[in-house]
Amino acid sequence: MPKLTIDGHEVEVDPGLTVLQACELQGIEIPRFCYHERLSIAGNCRMCLVAMKGSPKPIASCAMPVAEGMVIETDTPQVHKMRKGVMEFLLINHPLDCPICDQGGECDLQDQAMAYGFDRSRYHENKRAVEDKYMGPLIKTIMTRCIHCTRCIRFASEVAGVPELGATGRGEHMEITTYLEHAMTSELSGNVIDLCPVGALTSRPYAFVARPWELRKTETIDVMDALGSNIRVDSRGSEVLRVLPRINDDVNEEWISDKTRFACDGLRRQRLDRPYVRRQGRLQPANWDEAFAAIAERVNGTEGSRIAAIVGDLACAESMAALKDLMEALGAPHIDCRQDGAYLEGEPRSSYLFNSTIAGIEAADACLLIGSNPRVEAPVLNARLRKRYLAGGFAVGLIGEPADLSYPYDHVGTTAGDLGRILAGAHPFAERLRGAERPMLVLGMGALVGRDGAAVLAAARRLAEDVGMIDPAKPWNGFNVLHTAAARVGGLDLGLLPGAQGRDVRGILDGAATGAIDVVFLLGADEIDMARLGQAFVIYQGHTGDAGASRADVILPGAAYTEKDALYVNTEGRCQAALRAVHPPGEAREDWAILRALSDVLGKTLPYDSIRELRARMAEDCPWMGAVDSVVAARWGGFGREGPLGDEPLRSTIDNFYLTNPVCRASVTMAECVAARAGLADDRTGTDG
Repeated sequence: MPKLTIDGHEVEVDPGLTVLQACELQGIEIPRFCYHERLSIAGNCRMCLVAMKGSPKPIASCAMPVAEGMVIETDTPQVHKMRKGVMEFLLINHPLDCPICDQGGECDLQDQAMAYGFDRSRYHENKRAVEDKYMGPLIKTIMTRCIHCTRCIRFASEVAGVPELGATGRGEHMEITTYLEHAMTSELSGNVIDLCPVGALTSRPYAFVARPWELRKTETIDVMDALGSNIRVDSRGSEVLRVLPRINDDVNEEWISDKTRFACDGLRRQRLDRPYVRRQGRLQPANWDEAFAAIAERVNGTEGSRIAAIVGDLACAESMAALKDLMEALGAPHIDCRQDGAYLEGEPRSSYLFNSTIAGIEAADACLLIGSNPRVEAPVLNARLRKRYLAGGFAVGLIGEPADLSYPYDHVGTTAGDLGRILAGAHPFAERLRGAERPMLVLGMGALVGRDGAAVLAAARRLAEDVGMIDPAKPWNGFNVLHTAAARVGGLDLGLLPGAQGRDVRGILDGAATGAIDVVFLLGADEIDMARLGQAFVIYQGHTGDAGASRADVILPGAAYTEKDALYVNTEGRCQAALRAVHPPGEAREDWAILRALSDVLGKTLPYDSIRELRARMAEDCPWMGAVDSVVAARWGGFGREGPLGDEPLRSTIDNFYLTNPVCRASVTMAECVAARAGLADDRTGTDG
């Protein structure tokens, strides 16, 4: 390992590091604008200049690799003068609009100007002005503020995989722009707002809403997909105003999807803030006693075999555990957390987890996607797949509908039968998998919701075993299921599956349509066909007035994910704790507490009075729920049901990335994104691919 001297101290660092990284490891802060740890090196801003012995001029520390015997100085009068000169040049044309800039208080240029800026300018020529660019409904641009760090360009081309941003012109005529003047088409576009070190790119929905020092900051977990991205919710009073990413290298690194970031305005609209009871065919406001009484009147005296429950995609683990206990107390075996009807078994646990883990993608060297479009199902995970592709030596195959995944792949086929060809070794990609040291497959919900979902699951298991995806010696398990619902893995862990003689979602809907099911409890379930509920008495517990609330006979207002302390288990089986950022509106309450109170009225009192007692009970059945933020390896075993693989095309279950749950559908921002994407499709010409 090379040894070098930094500010008089000899240090030893790993080869391949840059001088800037070596300085940071020693606790020496180097100012920078263009450098970012997760992007390629550009060396544009020159703010990171340091002095190197033997060099006739200062060096850009972000672009200079360490070498044996280097002598670096970072804190001399000459170095400070260099940085002050760079800062003076950066501020020549920068507008003095900090009081109205949304980046105020979080601006790297502001912070570094305090240390290296002058209190006046020596340049009195006409200032450069740049026309603002259109980047869609999410990103507000004031390009006169741009300092040409090119972080946004590098993110778009390297991480997001949509090379739609670039620089035109040279010198003082250089401008950052979208080449075709249209909205960015990436599901990760909002991350350029965080990357921008000045106020050139800011959040359009958040513009002029608040200052950062006015906001209460809460670290919590996202539920817009099954990845469980770590986020920070910024709120003021009872309103969530914005969502930002938190760094977690094992889950989302420091990226979040546009849905995670911008759908939060849906938390303020169409909210259920008080109970409702249907009287004379119309839902009318009621109090909690009246709502519980209406439920008790219908449930008491009804046989358990005629009561059913369906769990939605945003439910927390505590609410699902309480619902399961209540259904068991009522003697009702009909309960299901698989709202989309996907064929997934509760045992073994490895049959429904992303076993290689999200970070483990970077260790794989071949991947087969089956019935999945990770770009819309989990954009941040797809960025990890792209990152692995860019590192080289990573073959990707796809069985399903062709799609732009932002990286190249071999299109193996579109039907489940094509999986049989891979299994039989009748396709060249089978040899790619067999020759890989750490092969993996990603089984999407699109492969499991069809008629042959059980057979696809069994075939995927056999493929994983045949090509060496399961290797305890390494250890490595490349069998992965990519879920689309934040509640799914937690529901499967807790056993929210039909019991003996129980019905699944399809069976519950059929039973309600024929009169075999009299009472249906919907825990935030909005993605089912409400018309098939027939004449059943429907109890809807949720936080947004969506399809389930419209069909309900009784509505119990619950808390959204930002309004409660709750546990969520992500697609890799990592249990994570969400914290309450704001209180639920009106009379809404935490979901488990509603179910606990209802159990009292029904005479089936649940055996816990606090969330701590409930979590202790959950940990008895699922020990990993007591180990927050850790992944517990699951045992391997037989699962799936052998059968013929049909010729039905495998399609992603997500038709529209922006409208996948009630919060998104209530969001004005998401509606604008849908309109912008539709307008972009309408503008395509015959020359487009």
